[in-house]
Amino acid sequence: MKPQRISYLGPAGTFTQQALLTQDDFSTLEHISLPTIYEVLEAASKGETELGFAAIENSIEGTVNATLDALTFELDLLIQREVIHPVEMCLLITKGSSANQIKRIVSFPHAIAQCHQYLKKRFPEATTIAANSTAEAACGLGETADKETAVIATPLAALTYGLEILDRHIEDHPENHTRFVAVSSNGIPAPTGRDKTSIVTFQHANRPGSLVEILQEFSTRSINLMHLQSRPTKRELGDYCFVIDLEGHIADKRIADCLKTVQKNQAHVHFLGSYPSSGKHAIGAQNITSKTCYEAEDWITELRKPQPSNS
Repeated sequence: MKPQRISYLGPAGTFTQQALLTQDDFSTLEHISLPTIYEVLEAASKGETELGFAAIENSIEGTVNATLDALTFELDLLIQREVIHPVEMCLLITKGSSANQIKRIVSFPHAIAQCHQYLKKRFPEATTIAANSTAEAACGLGETADKETAVIATPLAALTYGLEILDRHIEDHPENHTRFVAVSSNGIPAPTGRDKTSIVTFQHANRPGSLVEILQEFSTRSINLMHLQSRPTKRELGDYCFVIDLEGHIADKRIADCLKTVQKNQAHVHFLGSYPSSGKHAIGAQNITSKTCYEAEDWITELRKPQPSNS
């Protein structure tokens, strides 16, 4: 069944919605705006929407822990797609306000952090206040018309809530990008030849060399690891699991064999999905390695065939 609904972090005008609208097939779905990332993902988990769409990583601030932890510990979901979208931050004000009136800056914490140098130079005395999303901050300012408050949000939010753009491109790093994932309660997209697999490993035993043993399983099969991060397991202090993104698809024999071996010998593997990658990485090397592995597998199969008797 084709998806009909997709949940995203709202209200209207968030960076999440901007990224969502870059996907032609998503733009035709019913968009369900929800107030927190967890609720976005929970809606997909419960079947209230066929897809959930949320930020998982930023090139400056790193992992969006609310998304990663929900996928790792709380909800049974599979990543269907990733979308990498450039971030343009704007400072929005009420019509008729001016820079010298601003005493408060409201936005999503990641957005505030990504504009730290701008805020330090432009509004060194202003108080920063966290909101659940950039659009929620813009919506609130649109309702109150407070001339002493500004928000960091998208150009789309300015249009949506009748605000003025005081400054554009206020992010400290113009190369800033955010990675979003679309998730569903079931299904693995077919291999495309340009794929990524995400897993979380929970070690069977926390002992010297245990992580190295896991990593060697990938190395011996020439599987490129694109991301490795530790996260507390929430069981006890000092107990960690490892989030790993790797090149390839679970349908690839060498990927499947690697994960099977890790599951058997070193760690419980929580599979987060195999899906098309939109990142820039050595996909040519991935394809060459896959071809080499298949040829080696065929060679072994040929050697194992019964040989005819000479008699």
